[in-house]
Amino acid sequence: MSGAKAAKRRVLIVEDEIVVALFLEDILDEFGYQVAGVVTQLDEAMAREPDYDIAVLDVHINGRNVFDFADKLAGRCIPFVFATGYGERGIPERHRCYPVLQKPFQPDDLKRILEDITPVLRGGQCDRNISAA
Repeated sequence: MSGAKAAKRRVLIVEDEIVVALFLEDILDEFGYQVAGVVTQLDEAMAREPDYDIAVLDVHINGRNVFDFADKLAGRCIPFVFATGYGERGIPERHRCYPVLQKPFQPDDLKRILEDITPVLRGGQCDRNISAA
């Protein structure tokens, strides 16, 4: 239907710094995404049912790394973006195919990355070689 408005993509934010989480919420809203929730604890992220289309993951949540949760997302073919001040060097080899948003970042950096992963949401490639945790 050409006249129908497309559903907003739902984004889960996994971020322990509230100021950064609020910044992400504002940016996502401005770009037409719906925030499915903000998670500040890794255990909460692991237990959450996937009611979102995309996730933005801070690499370190309260002193713990987010890679087990990233494995779970990859196993479910849910695209995600790492947000980190450490750059790509801090990402394990098995996740280097996923985009990295270098902190601090500009809103357009996030927009570009989200647009780049949109084909995955349309039935594009998915690496199921990473087992779901």
